Amino acid sequence: MNKHYEVIAIAAEKERLERYGLKNKVRTFWIEMTRAITPFQDLKALMRLYNFLKEEQPLIVHTHTPKAGIIGMLAAKLAGVPIRLHTVAGLPLMETRGLKRKVLDSVETFTYRLATKVYPNSYELKKIILKLGYTKKSKLKVLGEGSSNGIDTTYFDPSIFEKDEKLKIKEELGIPEEDFVFIFVGRLVSEKGINELVTAFSQLHQTHPSISLLLVGPFEQELDPLSDEVLQLIKSHPKIFTTGYQEDVRPYFSIGNVLTFPSYREGFPNVVMQANAMGLPAIVTNINGCNEIIQDGLNGKIVSAKSISELKVAIKELLEDSSLRSKLTQNARKLIQMKYERTQFWQILLKEYKELEALHNHD
Repeated sequence: MNKHYEVIAIAAEKERLERYGLKNKVRTFWIEMTRAITPFQDLKALMRLYNFLKEEQPLIVHTHTPKAGIIGMLAAKLAGVPIRLHTVAGLPLMETRGLKRKVLDSVETFTYRLATKVYPNSYELKKIILKLGYTKKSKLKVLGEGSSNGIDTTYFDPSIFEKDEKLKIKEELGIPEEDFVFIFVGRLVSEKGINELVTAFSQLHQTHPSISLLLVGPFEQELDPLSDEVLQLIKSHPKIFTTGYQEDVRPYFSIGNVLTFPSYREGFPNVVMQANAMGLPAIVTNINGCNEIIQDGLNGKIVSAKSISELKVAIKELLEDSSLRSKLTQNARKLIQMKYERTQFWQILLKEYKELEALHNHD
């Protein structure tokens, strides 16, 4: 976008934002934001962003994530920004009930009302938004085949990692060289299906000792805790390995055989696209986003959310059926390159910006 617009990146993680700005040669602006409901801090963030936008007078503000969405869209509206765009990459509120759910429903509706255009990052998510009545159909648009930013398959490329390098990574983690590795990448929280995954894996390990489970990502016990039993199992099981948060997940994908991603809700999960691009078939749940990237029996397997038994059957099938696994592996990368290549997505997004700009200039 630098070739067409002056880009300013705004985010809440200060150090990562500064690194991002230097790497991508864009200006940055830091705003302290939380992911929880924190009215006082949110108001401070809103005022800070409003003052910044009032001074900058941008043509376009494009937000991602629910918190950035409500603060960004409201600040942009108050500051008179003409083109206000919001991408929806999943609805965290889907697993919420009661008064909190009502509050989040209202926030989502208000965010969409403030936006000039809303981009669900999958076709199934678009259906859910319409069903929940957050906005009218004319305001919604899915870009391309879906996703928020596509996938750079020159970056997520399995050929980058040589055999010796992969053996070294396994050795450093303590994973036996001959083990079959199931990998999960993401936050280690309840709504990602970690309780079910760890339980299914530990049951299967009793009859298949040469398997390992690699969990790549941070624990968030304060936000969405795992059960005490599962937490203890992760810490004590000889074949469950954790890495904590990792900025570059490719080395871990390179030693994996199958992605296990039993999430309860997603938008259009990057992790599933990344794993496929790295040549890994994926076991995912039958939820929007996941069931659009993965076609059952073609580049992975689809199971019901929250089902330990179905997850265990799928894990066992891909472990034991090498011809099926080979077929899924061969298709995985090809499908991503065909449908979700990042440079293609950028062109679609640029076209959208230019069309909206022309419309604004005409008005």
